[in-house]
Amino acid sequence: MVCYAVARVLQIFSGRVPLSVVVALHVFLPVVFVLIHGAQSYRWRGILTFVGISLVAGNIFENLGVRTGFPYGHYYFTEVMGPKLLAVPIMMGFAYVGMGYLCWTLAWLILGKVHGPLNGSRRVTLPLVAAFLMVAWDLSQDPIWATILHCWIWVQGGPYFGVPLSNFFGWYLAAYVIFQLFALYLRGRSPNWGARSRGYWYQAVIFYAVFAAGNLLEVIPRAGLPVVSDATGRQWQVSDITGACALITVFTMGAFALIAWVRVMDQKGEGGST
Repeated sequence: MVCYAVARVLQIFSGRVPLSVVVALHVFLPVVFVLIHGAQSYRWRGILTFVGISLVAGNIFENLGVRTGFPYGHYYFTEVMGPKLLAVPIMMGFAYVGMGYLCWTLAWLILGKVHGPLNGSRRVTLPLVAAFLMVAWDLSQDPIWATILHCWIWVQGGPYFGVPLSNFFGWYLAAYVIFQLFALYLRGRSPNWGARSRGYWYQAVIFYAVFAAGNLLEVIPRAGLPVVSDATGRQWQVSDITGACALITVFTMGAFALIAWVRVMDQKGEGGST
């Protein structure tokens, strides 16, 4: 988490540090956390299954989106994010893994009963809630990575600082499918919660909060043009984009992190139920 926090600070020095290096650190450090943290509860077979579902489904949806415009809208990736698998950067698939796991874990906390099996209606409600957390992340940073940094280009632009609204409905669909598939995998399997302390859950909440805090750093003024243009030629104020994304971060990701933190505090004891 500390290494990832440092990587987020590096993003404000993107002129000195290659953006591809910054992106790689943003993507792969959370994956390391996922493997270590997730294996404790889902064992290696379970967490590797989550990673596999995220990579396969994420890449299918992204390649489908680039080639057809469904479900996100018409866009394409530039060379900023490095080598591609078909039409999608390899690092994009891994981006689903890190944030996806954190959203899944926080959703479990928010719904309560963290030490019980995933059964009944929770097999559907948990993926639905986790997908909202995932979209909150994209909502809070897509215009920065697309319109300002040009990691990907929205061909027809969009009302949200050059991003089409269809992108967020597409993100919800893709995230929900990933989470629902993992929920189906867990059917009949009980996570190895054991005597997980509050500290175990706090780790995931804090990492999610660090993701959010990194977005707030974008409001720091940097050298460069004060105005950027999307693919349609429409111009946007950089300060408006970063300010709006910071505000959205606080009241979406910040709210989810706070609720999850309170849920952990409310646990009756180490290893106890909520």
